[in-house]
Amino acid sequence: MLELRPCCEHCGTDLPPDSSDAMICSFECTFCAACVTDILHNVCPNCGGNFVHRPIRPRDALARHPASASRVFKSVDLEQFAAIREQFQHVPPEQR
Repeated sequence: MLELRPCCEHCGTDLPPDSSDAMICSFECTFCAACVTDILHNVCPNCGGNFVHRPIRPRDALARHPASASRVFKSVDLEQFAAIREQFQHVPPEQR
């Protein structure tokens, strides 16, 4: 089950469970749409994968299975990430 992490790992922006701004990779790394688009260029800095919009858990299910309250905040080292981004940003996700 998805953790529904509460914030962007790079900028710390709050991403509540009903946020349409939350993006995740296949390992649930969580970033806001602005960071994914403007900084990460759809390349996860942790695994090199792509991002999709995080699904919104229905309210009744959220009551039974609450979102994580544990904030993961580890701002991306943009110098170190540049090589990963250059390697993957022009490669379709299914070919990475």
